[in-house]
Amino acid sequence: MDKEKFMRLIKNKTLILDGASGTEMQKKGMPNGVCPEIWVSENPRLLIDTQKKYFGSGSEAVYTFTLGANRLKLSHYRNEIDVSDLNKKLAHISRTASGKSGLVAGDISTTGHFIAPFGDLPFEEAVGIYKEQVKGLLEGGVDFFVIETMIDIREARAALLAVKESCSLPVCVSMTFSDNGKTLTGTDPMTAVITLQSLGADVVGCNCSTGPRQMIRIIEEMKSVAKVPLIAKPNAGIPELKNGKTTYSIGPEEFGTLMRPFAELGVNLIGGCCGTTPEHIEAIKKHLPDYRKPEEKPVFCGAVTSATRTVFINPSGPLAIIGERINPTGKKKLTKELLSGKMAEVGNLAIEQAEAGADILDVNVGVPGIDEKSAMREVVEELAETVDTPLCIDSSDPEAIESALRIYPGRALINSVSAEKSKMEKLFPIAAKYGAMIILLPIDENGIPQYAEQRCSLIREAVKKAGEYGISKEDILADGLAMAVSAEENAPEETLKVIEWCREKFKIASVIGLSNISFGLPERQHINAAFLSMAADRGLTAAIANPEITSLMDTRFACDVLTGRDLSGLAYIRRFTAKRDFKATEEDKGPEADSRGKNRNSETAADLFSAKESIEKGIYDAVIEGNPDAVVNFTEKALKTGVNPQDIVDRLLIPAINKVGDLFDKQIYYLPQLIRSANTMKAAFEKLQPLLEKESSGKAGEKIKVVLATVKGDIHDIGKNIVALMMRNHGFEIYDLGKDVSAEEIVGKAAETGAKIVSLSALMTTTIGEMKNVIKLIREKGLDCKVMIGGAVVTGEYAGEIGADGYAPDANAAVKVAVRLAAEI
Repeated sequence: MDKEKFMRLIKNKTLILDGASGTEMQKKGMPNGVCPEIWVSENPRLLIDTQKKYFGSGSEAVYTFTLGANRLKLSHYRNEIDVSDLNKKLAHISRTASGKSGLVAGDISTTGHFIAPFGDLPFEEAVGIYKEQVKGLLEGGVDFFVIETMIDIREARAALLAVKESCSLPVCVSMTFSDNGKTLTGTDPMTAVITLQSLGADVVGCNCSTGPRQMIRIIEEMKSVAKVPLIAKPNAGIPELKNGKTTYSIGPEEFGTLMRPFAELGVNLIGGCCGTTPEHIEAIKKHLPDYRKPEEKPVFCGAVTSATRTVFINPSGPLAIIGERINPTGKKKLTKELLSGKMAEVGNLAIEQAEAGADILDVNVGVPGIDEKSAMREVVEELAETVDTPLCIDSSDPEAIESALRIYPGRALINSVSAEKSKMEKLFPIAAKYGAMIILLPIDENGIPQYAEQRCSLIREAVKKAGEYGISKEDILADGLAMAVSAEENAPEETLKVIEWCREKFKIASVIGLSNISFGLPERQHINAAFLSMAADRGLTAAIANPEITSLMDTRFACDVLTGRDLSGLAYIRRFTAKRDFKATEEDKGPEADSRGKNRNSETAADLFSAKESIEKGIYDAVIEGNPDAVVNFTEKALKTGVNPQDIVDRLLIPAINKVGDLFDKQIYYLPQLIRSANTMKAAFEKLQPLLEKESSGKAGEKIKVVLATVKGDIHDIGKNIVALMMRNHGFEIYDLGKDVSAEEIVGKAAETGAKIVSLSALMTTTIGEMKNVIKLIREKGLDCKVMIGGAVVTGEYAGEIGADGYAPDANAAVKVAVRLAAEI
């Protein structure tokens, strides 16, 4: 369907979608353990009948039965299969069911793998995998695309790019959120919407996850920042297992009533997910209101995001600080590491600036002789996993900028685009494609204008040109061009005039490179702080500066109070209350005590932080921060100083990973940090393993053996793999049998190895019952072992019902349960 026609359609009405298809196919005889997509392609009449029922019940669009019809998912069932052809066949089936008036959405979902470096799937490979699926769906005649049930913003971006680079059809992207209001990898609804709509999604929303009562809160949060229409397809409540069958708690009539507020809120596409039937869709149509909330004009405000955080670029909000320190100019250590491909110093600079309060981090890798395109991509990939602070891509090379924007799991800022015609023609299309914000330099082919009027004229012309590419004012920060006062005494006033014009007349955000103003002068921090105050008074939105200069950051918070950007001075109070509390804590230890409570007069600085202490702290911190290079380096040093390998494990690695687990439980850390820290600990273990084995030779029974498996019929193993990694790090001997494993194979391996714990995983409601079969067989064989279970559809109540000894909702909890069970053996 033509995109404009589709957008007009959903703007003027609420489009009713279908409900669940997988469970409907099971009702019609689809066996457990088969590939659903292949089975339906061989039994097309059953899907046609179901989708015709949906159309008859009020659906105006149905999804193709292609949720898992990508190369990686299909490979679990067949080694050789034509992905595009299968998708084409399945699209034709839905096309047949739709008749002349119904719409068909090409359905795409997760590959079951995480994107690198967080996972094992390279970004471009993921894009290619999705393009295979898109090709077949296009040939099958779909009207639009839906990318659904996505748990990772990185993979959602890959799928979205695959569609956009293959066709011009409308595309919807729907994320899945946990009970904590975030995706499994830590993305909140607001960040998801800003990232995806900036990248070109025509519709954004949420599906699966929860029932309507919980999902409405997620949709409300999305609505607050959405410039595009919204989609919602909740489950019919939470799945429950009764008498061996999966049931859902919300019936059709109640579901229809609960979906009415979605339409009233202005949600444009509404349907049902797991547990919903044609009767549920009929109830939606029955309760659909005549009134729908009118579209709201978006507030003038830009925003950049990381995978887990949004920073608003708001002329009326707090002044944003763009950390400037990731720049090799004058930094020998950083230059050396960039040339050698190392990331330790980059990571340190990022963490230090983030902790100092930077809102955004500028990233510049411009070193003579470096492959800037490759280096920028690697650095951005690293920083995206190291800090949650959004990034600013600082380069004059369009290829380097695009390589970074393509894989960055958020909405970045480009530093910068000048008003030169050639630069705008190269960089505006890149910014538009990836939805990036830009810093606009009022510099043209004639150089830097001396006076404000000339700069303002260039800004106006460049903004008009940007509009031709779909880039709006709110996507731009105009640079006031701070110039050295030591070279031109009127330079500061010209810059301030530009800043004031941006706020008062042109209504656009502004930015300056703050330190330029003090170039060539001594004690530059005083000039910088004073000029920041003056610029803030004129309306400055953001400054590129060093956030680790405390006096400068103090001035920034004071400016926000005095210019009305910090209501009631709350941020200012928090900053200086924290400083006061820290100072009081130090004073409580006595005037002669340092931060660790030791007396400065009794020991020298060298004694205070001995080499051994410093190294051990380095190991601990490396695990907390998820830095594998650092942990190996510090582990090698610790061994050289005589630290016992087992002590490194017991006193440093285990406490560190436990701390990471605590941070995960408190939702300070999310899955990416948990895995990163676990892999860091794994790197240390690999270094220590030969020494530990040598020490323990001849000692028997020190490790508890655990058999892990995803049960028969279930091909999902992401969670199980993470559990395996975490358990190995805690000293368990793991036998990982993989996915789709029969009860006989699981029990056989447990008997063969003498395993004391069997850990089972299931993600699908259709396979959860297999866990009971495994436990039953273990009891019949008389094995002396404990059984723990987990997975997205598993509950503690179900664990009790089937006789499991433990239940774990996530990988961190799994370790705790395993430790408890081991103690009971």
